[in-house]
Amino acid sequence: MNTPLVSICCITYNHAQFIRMCLDGFLMQQTDFPIEILIHDDCSTDGTTEIIREYESKYPELIFPLYEEENQYQNGKAAEIDFYNYRRARGKYIAYCEGDDYWTDSLKLQKQVDFMEANPEYSVCFHDCTVFNIWNGLCENKSRLSTDEDCDITVDDFLNGK
Repeated sequence: MNTPLVSICCITYNHAQFIRMCLDGFLMQQTDFPIEILIHDDCSTDGTTEIIREYESKYPELIFPLYEEENQYQNGKAAEIDFYNYRRARGKYIAYCEGDDYWTDSLKLQKQVDFMEANPEYSVCFHDCTVFNIWNGLCENKSRLSTDEDCDITVDDFLNGK
């Protein structure tokens, strides 16, 4: 297998209702570079694990899960949850998406990698998102930037949630 340029890191716990959409969003990515999909399942009890295993068996060259036998978050390791995947990542870039989120743009990774490769002075890129509340059916744009245009932000802005 070729070394991936992008490692998609996904954490999940009891996301059976969403994990298929999440994984399908990863699999629909159209790229001219190799990717890997790293999933950390924190001992789900709602069928999430079985769904991940189904996808793992269909795409063993792409999907590399880590299944916990005990919930790490409940064992006081909340701060380390993301790092289980980061330690395994082989890509130059890391794309992050939690198991109850999903991507709708099949060119998302290609666009972001193209930008990063053309602009080596940047260390992070991101995009706005829309939050859909399944409990009340409302959508909310989560942009905290004051413009619809592409723009640069400072490290302080980034760390303060912009």
